[in-house]
Amino acid sequence: MKLWMRNGLLIGLLMQANLFAADIYRSQDDDGNVTFSDLATVNSQPVITEVQPYRYLHSVAKVYDGDTIVLENGERVRLLGINTPEIESRLRQGEQGGQQAKLWLQKKLQQGQVYLEYDQQQRDKYKRLLAHCFLADDEHLNLTIVEQGLATVTIIPPNLRYSEELISAQTQAELAQRGIWSQAKTKPRSVQQLSKANSKGWQRYLATAKEIKYGRSYIRLILSKNIDLRIAKANLHLFPELETYLNKPLEVRGWASRSKQKFSILIHHPSAIIIR
Repeated sequence: MKLWMRNGLLIGLLMQANLFAADIYRSQDDDGNVTFSDLATVNSQPVITEVQPYRYLHSVAKVYDGDTIVLENGERVRLLGINTPEIESRLRQGEQGGQQAKLWLQKKLQQGQVYLEYDQQQRDKYKRLLAHCFLADDEHLNLTIVEQGLATVTIIPPNLRYSEELISAQTQAELAQRGIWSQAKTKPRSVQQLSKANSKGWQRYLATAKEIKYGRSYIRLILSKNIDLRIAKANLHLFPELETYLNKPLEVRGWASRSKQKFSILIHHPSAIIIR
């Protein structure tokens, strides 16, 4: 087959792969002839293609807080992979750093335009759009606000794009004691201090997991008789063997929920449990 024909076939197959998520395989015979196919053979090798996710340009109506914006079309957008402190509203008290994060994002978006890049899940249970936000110069706002120490990382599967970059940025901000990481409120405290009065908001807890309990939908790491960490079975493949966490000093990051006299912290991603 002539070279231009082979190249044309390759381009066609790669376009098809991009559209339909098909795998493409490369094989070469004893005479050096190279062919491409969507069917694997004994001596074929998969072709790795990197496709830049599409970004959608939108006009911004307002910045609601440090991790939420409102578009001119009325859609509310939640920045993926991060969480910023709450701002004061009629429904809740403001948290330290919340207003600072909002002002930072307002300044970044003062030109009134943003590029949205979606991941696997496009909306959350509140019907908000979930997106990574970029400026025209390719600045990744989700990442930059973490670098500034104005947001913490909250990875929720299946949206895992840029998770490594976000976790690395958070580590650097924490080491440098920037923003949130310099506040006394965000210092880790014993999980045994959990009570109805102080269980609200994102927190850091020091704990030791004593045993593992298996349920229908969740696996629980038991911290005490009334406190546990729960991990959805659907996300278990992201974690190391759970025995790794047993009887070791842990730092747990997230939100504690309360049912009667029991507390539980939902863990979506291994970045929320640190072995100290």
